[in-house]
Amino acid sequence: MVPRPRPTAVLLAVLTALTLTGCATTVSMQPADEANDPLCAEVMVRLPDTLDGQQRRWTDAQSTAAWGDPSAVLVSCGVVPPGPTEAQCITVAGIDWIVDDSAAPRYRITSYGRTPAVEVLTDNEIVAPTTVLDGLATALQQVPAQRQCTSTSSVLP
Repeated sequence: MVPRPRPTAVLLAVLTALTLTGCATTVSMQPADEANDPLCAEVMVRLPDTLDGQQRRWTDAQSTAAWGDPSAVLVSCGVVPPGPTEAQCITVAGIDWIVDDSAAPRYRITSYGRTPAVEVLTDNEIVAPTTVLDGLATALQQVPAQRQCTSTSSVLP
């Protein structure tokens, strides 16, 4: 007589298969040079589950995060802090950001005056960058401001 699998064993096998299938949606990213900074950990644990209606997804690199499928927002903590620049600087929820719109509608937005710096890549066709930055403000406030932009605007072009 062949033993029949117990219902709990079958359920466990199905759940394991579903869990492994879920891993396929992990976003592959590279950690920034200073991703191991303890302040990055403080930022990462305070990131929201959703940004502008996009659900957070798993990433495979330290101090990174992603939202949306396909990814509409990518965050990396520990990037090289930008120095003084003539680039556009905006302030959203008390955080200064340097905006690189050279690949519009995709924006590269980097926190200014805070170390470690945080880089945010957004797809403006899916999310509103200012809404995303506002959603990240609580997490970014964990990194003390050391400098401010001398001239800022309040919205992206």
